[in-house]
Amino acid sequence: MSQAQLIAIDAALRGGQREPQTLAEQRAGFEEFAARPVERDVTVDEVLLGDVPALRLTPPGAARTALLYLHGGGYVIGSARSGAGLATALARRANAVAYSLDYRLAPEHPFPAAAEDGLAAYRALLADGHEPGEIVLAGDSAGGGLALALLLAARDAGLPQPAAVVVMSPWGDLTLSGESLRTKEADDAIFDAADVAEYAARYLGDHDPADPLASPVLADLDGLPPLLVQVGTNEVLLDDATRLAARAAAAHVAVTLEVVARAPHVFQHFAGRLDEADLAIDRAGCFLAGHLVTSPAGRQRTPAR
Repeated sequence: MSQAQLIAIDAALRGGQREPQTLAEQRAGFEEFAARPVERDVTVDEVLLGDVPALRLTPPGAARTALLYLHGGGYVIGSARSGAGLATALARRANAVAYSLDYRLAPEHPFPAAAEDGLAAYRALLADGHEPGEIVLAGDSAGGGLALALLLAARDAGLPQPAAVVVMSPWGDLTLSGESLRTKEADDAIFDAADVAEYAARYLGDHDPADPLASPVLADLDGLPPLLVQVGTNEVLLDDATRLAARAAAAHVAVTLEVVARAPHVFQHFAGRLDEADLAIDRAGCFLAGHLVTSPAGRQRTPAR
């Protein structure tokens, strides 16, 4: 474990902006933190998936398999650009083409807009000719919860499940019932319980937070595909991840839980600066690659617009 790296990152996070910010300032700050230039050897195209904007990110030699990536940001901030770095890193390791989705954000577009966009994008990948075994999902924070909501919505709509899903520090309980929201506040350098409650209020409005598409951790998870959950112990959302893994296992879902001691929320963002982040992305990419099924070379499909 890289204690010196973890200590340095924790100190840097605690030294950031903590004064009240407007929504526009929050969005701009998150883009500055998370949106990084895509590597030169990756082809970037702006496309639509079911009328939802997305960035198609094609690493060299990528197979005809698809990774649908859902960015974090509490359903309020973030973009396809802020998700592109992690999406590309996973796509390289899974030998897939990544689609970083620009789903609608609250409060302009409250629940269930994000879930509707996720399902529309998944439907589009199926309609474009991908077999379910050629598709995997991944997401971080709220995007992890959204990935789970997409799976539930697809199941309830009678659609086939994708091959596998990776969620990093998933936010999957908008009822805010996780005990770590209170017990981990001192450890979490990014959020406290009030921050999480504010994001939930902006996304949900007057909607019931126990709705399965808002709080998939509390839902019936029967029939979901193999699942990898990654989380750090310095997170107020730690219990969202551990309860998700336990409930998935109880529903006979093949689930792997990876807990990294003293790592912050979505520590994978610190790849290149934190050994644990690099290792976690490697494991996540291998997990996705191990479940993807590459179609025969001669089969044709229609690319997303």
